[in-house]
Amino acid sequence: MKDQEWWLPPNFATRKDNLALRVKAVAALRHFFAEWDYVEVDTPCLQVSPGIEPHLMAFATTLTDPYGGSDQILYLHTSPEFAMKKLLAAGMPKIWQMAHVFRNHERSATHHPEFTMVEWYCADTTLSRCMDETTDLVRALARAMGQTTMRRGSDTCAPFAPWRRLSVAEAFDHYAGMDILALVDDRDALAARAQSIGISVSSGDLWDDIFFKIMMDRIEPHLGMGVPTFLHSYPVSMAALARPSSTDPRVAERFELYACGVELANAFDELTDPVEQRRRFTADMDLRQRLYNHRYPIDEDFLAALEHGLPSSVGIALGFDRLVMVLCGAQRLEDVLWAPVQG
Repeated sequence: MKDQEWWLPPNFATRKDNLALRVKAVAALRHFFAEWDYVEVDTPCLQVSPGIEPHLMAFATTLTDPYGGSDQILYLHTSPEFAMKKLLAAGMPKIWQMAHVFRNHERSATHHPEFTMVEWYCADTTLSRCMDETTDLVRALARAMGQTTMRRGSDTCAPFAPWRRLSVAEAFDHYAGMDILALVDDRDALAARAQSIGISVSSGDLWDDIFFKIMMDRIEPHLGMGVPTFLHSYPVSMAALARPSSTDPRVAERFELYACGVELANAFDELTDPVEQRRRFTADMDLRQRLYNHRYPIDEDFLAALEHGLPSSVGIALGFDRLVMVLCGAQRLEDVLWAPVQG
């Protein structure tokens, strides 16, 4: 029998139960969005710009013109965000997509070079309502899968208990003992505070790098323990596609969802100002150039869509594989994938 199964993906037999639960989760996902009157869309993986986040690495390919024209470099998208926002600007108020996305240089227990992202956008809503909607969605999938607990190792999380909402400032104060908003844009002051609590800082670390080091070492391990947690109100530099808060210009309208210390989703109250968006894109690509000696093209059609008019809207990207992983109690992302990328 072993000789007859050489073609199966590695460890396929041990993943069958998880994959059966994944099938139920997919069915529940489509039912949920249909009930909420979202239109399912399907945008291309090949894009002029893969996304602008400076630390994400994309896969490039060459589009050859069959009629003798010039070849064109395109990228597998790191998110369907730009294409979906163009549909928002075209007048579609509630859309969602289950998309395969691609990120190079990523492979760990919670990262994979190709994974499934569920992304949805709604016009004329708020981040708070999006939190409520996300809560309902996760609970709907848990019910469909017959799961009452989210698990990773010895960590557990109760999706049907009241969820926690925690600002970044509150998290840094509680878990790292610092006023992060008082340190915005002051790289040396943040470095000194980080070193005072035992975080290693190198001379080449930028403000954002130090922020992430503190997040990973002192904040993230506590998030989503016991109950799922929304971490919201990020410093503006941490949210390139989100609008600034109307009450505090130091922070942006952004949240992330955590369960058992794992980040599951990232949401923005979308930036609609094309001038500010271009400025942020350029700054991010300048940073990429400094760090990696490389930059990606800016999607001019996306900026044209903002010029045309993007409605006030909220968008969220949820790592579907990660959600299934913690609902199954699996240890690795590959434990819930049908045929993991080998290599």
